[in-house]
Formats: sequence, C-alpha cells, structure tokens
Amino acid sequence: MENNSHEEFQYLELIKNIINNGNSENGRNGNTISLFGASMRFSLKDGKIPILTTKKVAWKTCLKELLWFIRGNTDNKLLQKDGVHIWDENASKDFMESRNLSHYSDGILGPIYGYQWRNYNAKYDFVNGCVFKDNSSHGIDQLQQIIELLKNPETRNSRRLIMTAWNPLQLDEMALPPCHILCQFNVHGGNKLSCSLYQRSGDMGLGVPFNIASYSFLTHILAKHCGLEAFEFIHFLGNYHIYDDHIEVLKTQITKTPFDFPTLTIKNIKDNINDYELNDFIIENYQCHELIKMKMRK
Repeated sequence: MENNSHEEFQYLELIKNIINNGNSENGRNGNTISLFGASMRFSLKDGKIPILTTKKVAWKTCLKELLWFIRGNTDNKLLQKDGVHIWDENASKDFMESRNLSHYSDGILGPIYGYQWRNYNAKYDFVNGCVFKDNSSHGIDQLQQIIELLKNPETRNSRRLIMTAWNPLQLDEMALPPCHILCQFNVHGGNKLSCSLYQRSGDMGLGVPFNIASYSFLTHILAKHCGLEAFEFIHFLGNYHIYDDHIEVLKTQITKTPFDFPTLTIKNIKDNINDYELNDFIIENYQCHELIKMKMRK
C-alpha cells in the first residue's frame, strides 16, 4: 500500500522526527535521542487492529502478555511456560538486586501492571506474587469496575472509565515502574468503544509497537465482552525515544512501505474476563516486512 494516509506513517514520522530533531540523553539504561509529547490515532472499526507492518511484530507474544495482565498475574514463570520471555531480564537476580528486591521469590515481579489493574494498592505477597492473604482490603479491581459500567447502557457513557497502573505507594515494590500508565475508555453513539493511553516513556523501536497492539487488543476484548463495537485507539506519548544502538535499524524500517493492517475476530464471549485464551483470537491478513532485531533494554 503506497497511500501516505496509512495510519502506520504516524509511527514512522515520529521516528523520523526523533532522528532529525531529538535531544541526546544519557539515561538510566543507555544513551537515547528523545523528544517529549506526541500522539497517534488508529481506527479499530470493522475488526481492524494496528499491528505494525513495516516490521514483523510478535503479536501472539503481545497478546499472551496482555492476557497475563488481565488476570492480574505478576509471576514471570507463567509467561515462560507460555513461551514468552520479554520479562526475563527484569526478573533476573541481578536486576532485582538493583531494585532492592532480592528478597522476592524467583520470577516474582512485584505489583506491576496487571496487579494494579485488578488489585490496586492491595498489600503484595512477594513470595507468591499475589494479594497478601492476611490483608483485609483486596484493593480495587479497576478492570472489573469498568466492565460493569460498560455493560450497563445507563453508565457506559461515563467520563470516569479510567484504569491506572501508576501507584506511587507501590512503585518501589515493582521490578519496573510502569511505562504505559493510564488508559481511559469512552463510548459514544451508544455502542462505539474507544481507548486512549498515556505512556510516560516510549521505546520507539521495541516497546511502542507492542503497546499499540496491546491496548488495541484490550479495546477489542472489552468491546466484545461488553456487547459494544471497537472504534478507535488513541496513543499519547510523554518521553518518546530511540536507543542509540537502534538508530540504524530504524533508519531502515522507515524506508519500508506499510501494508494494510490485519483484522481481528474474537470467536467467543466468555462469562469471565479472565477466561479468554490465545485460541479465542483469529488474526487475518497480517502481511508485514521482515523481522528487525533490536536489543531490549531493562
């Protein structure tokens, strides 16, 4: 497809802008060039899902991680059993020691994304990676609250459909403080569901393509689960950056011409949001350029 209106060009233009105008920074985990403040919009109508096409995106890995978040899981061993290794470096003994979390059980990552989605601010059991059994308060199940509001025609147009992973009270208990920190859902026209995400820190080479796909998947899942139609994903970025050893391969990627985005079908509506599995999702017509390898930063 050679139409410059293709939505993927938003992502490619952000990369070009960083390369041409970014500021050099020596950061926590490496040197970057970065800018601050950007946004992109992606249509989700008619089953469309923005899995980037100018490189191959491991969408099954992305979806497995999302389902792990949805269930409130924080044990990396569960991902490893499912063939997902994107959290391995952040779960390593050396990295956990650098976060003063060496007392955690092997693979336990702390009260990260899914925990905050499902048990916001509940006391964390660092041995078992779940809500502390003796805690009288189990925190706030933000995701379930949103589901209940979306299922009710009288409340689904609320402007308070917000879910946050950023909890200052528990940041020091997390292997990695969240990068994608807050999303808001919105229904208009009675049944059209959109999602906006605010991401404080965006690794344009590796992280952002996953984040675009993940929250688009999440919007489609909630739409299906709540009897709505997925409409749009809007992505707001704070600090968006490129690591210095990613620059050359991204210069190659931005020369590629995007293909049409694929479509998603969710086969079944489950009674419980926790029950969706990988084989419930069908991706059709995903055509992409070759895989581009980049080093992941922890």
